[in-house]
Amino acid sequence: MLFWLAEYLSQFYSPFSVFQYLSIRAILGVLTALGISLLVGPKMIRALNDLQIGQSVRDDGPQSHLSKSGTPTMGGALILFAIVVSTLLWSDMSNRYVWVVLVTTIAFGVIGWIDDYRKVVEKNSRGLPARYKYFWQSVVAVGVAVFLYMTAASPVETQLQVPFFKNVALNLGMFYIVLSYFVIVGSSNAVNLTDGLDGLAIMPTVMVCAALGIIAYLTGHVRFAAYLHIPYVSGAGEMVVFCGALCGAGVGFLWFNTYPAQVFMGDVGSLALGAALGVIAVIIRHEIVFFIMSGVFVLETVSVILQVASFKLTGKRIFRMAPIHHHFELKGWPEPRVIVRFWIITVMLVLFGLATLKLR
Repeated sequence: MLFWLAEYLSQFYSPFSVFQYLSIRAILGVLTALGISLLVGPKMIRALNDLQIGQSVRDDGPQSHLSKSGTPTMGGALILFAIVVSTLLWSDMSNRYVWVVLVTTIAFGVIGWIDDYRKVVEKNSRGLPARYKYFWQSVVAVGVAVFLYMTAASPVETQLQVPFFKNVALNLGMFYIVLSYFVIVGSSNAVNLTDGLDGLAIMPTVMVCAALGIIAYLTGHVRFAAYLHIPYVSGAGEMVVFCGALCGAGVGFLWFNTYPAQVFMGDVGSLALGAALGVIAVIIRHEIVFFIMSGVFVLETVSVILQVASFKLTGKRIFRMAPIHHHFELKGWPEPRVIVRFWIITVMLVLFGLATLKLR
């Protein structure tokens, strides 16, 4: 909205034209979302405490987590509020990609909110049954994938780009919808599984999103895309503003979520943020690079799959507890050590993912 206002005012006062630059609006998106998170955060935490919306902790989990029982949850609503407001203020709302990522984020946030509400407020330990959760995730993801496929303006928007090669791109056809579905739903649930320690999920999310923002800027710029031999996707550069808003909101939330956490994001945050990362990766056509950078999320998901499969097939567990961050806790690693080491791994993976842009 402020983007349109600045565009109008620039006709009368030229300095307002500075807001046409993506870099400026991305920075303002970061600062706006960060400011909203820091200002609204304490009030939200007090409100959640007053409403007794506290996290319940599993008895069979690490004993150190028992002290976290009652810590306010559903704080992910703060992140979503900051992201939406900041994006609406600084994005070009005529860009279809902005609406796609906003609708996806909000829709998955609603699914997560219902799950959290049933668990915390209605005291239903099952929350939203898995079959209904996956059903609605699938409905949203398929709808988004079909929309992107039907509105694709060039063949490159539905091709799978292979990193490390200059001119290798696979024409997906209708399989684009299938791939997009798995990227969005898989990313959403992977972040959700990772959200088990204070700050463990939010900081990797911010780092991966920042890298996706850089790639989005390059993908949406004709000259940079040509120089790096990556696909040029018209309008994808606008994702930089959304990525900036997510990063700002995430860092602001980390202020309250860092160990020992004053608030947890809950499914309302983790499902939405994961879906947002997935749909951005689909829009900018860098799903494989996204997979590399999201190695921590992938590892957490694979650890759960292997644990369940091993127990059902052999009756034995591979890890002391899954997801894998609990395995390291039960081995004696203090929680902050697990968190920071997973952050460090994410930094390395993100840098490697960005390096693939040049290694072609």
